[in-house]
Amino acid sequence: MERKTHKVLGYDVDLLTFDEAVKVILERIKEKKGMQVVTINPEMIELAGKSKVFSSILRNADLVVPDGSGIKLALKLKGIEQEQIPGIDLAHELITSCEIFKYSVALIGAKESVLQTTVKRLKSEFEGIDICYYKNGYFASSKEDEIINALAESDPQLVLVALGAPKQEIFINKCRKKIPEAVFIGVGGSFDVWAGEVERAPEFFRIMGCEWIYRTYKQPERIKRIYKTLPMFLFKAIIEAIRKKD
Repeated sequence: MERKTHKVLGYDVDLLTFDEAVKVILERIKEKKGMQVVTINPEMIELAGKSKVFSSILRNADLVVPDGSGIKLALKLKGIEQEQIPGIDLAHELITSCEIFKYSVALIGAKESVLQTTVKRLKSEFEGIDICYYKNGYFASSKEDEIINALAESDPQLVLVALGAPKQEIFINKCRKKIPEAVFIGVGGSFDVWAGEVERAPEFFRIMGCEWIYRTYKQPERIKRIYKTLPMFLFKAIIEAIRKKD
């Protein structure tokens, strides 16, 4: 499948459906080509503006799907209708496929208790799943090489990393040098949701692309972070769209 992208504030975003994203990733697993999948949102673009390393990783990712509703809106301002592809849904669908095709899965991130519950629940939901490796996200940078070596020995085909951006993307970038055949995806707080520690927004909010509103309501501490990022992102996106029309 030929890659089709469009830039949002300087960063390529893949234009494809949810099902197409799943198909692309599964093909890479099957062909043992490996890839880094980024589930991009406005906050990540802001962080990339402050980090050359993170910015480079976003620009060189093999697949960049629009996780945040702000990305979808930025594309719409340019006349592009693109569906939102939540990372948590993408990861869950891939796990479903991994059970079917007998692909091994590794999990890295979250607190130990959350990780253990996530593993337990996934094994209960997907009885045939091969979770070949899992490690909590509370490790010192001095332990990274040791963890990457252990991960490589487990020979994973899909690796879900829940360390939060940009840490998870930077860690993945380092892992890929050692494990080039695996597909890596940064999944943020997905393990907390799967473990039942964080309640996900009702389906209505998800369909409307307003899951962030519900999450902010349930976690008020997010308000300062979101409203520091979103207004400026939208302002820049509007300016970019106007300049394109000119």
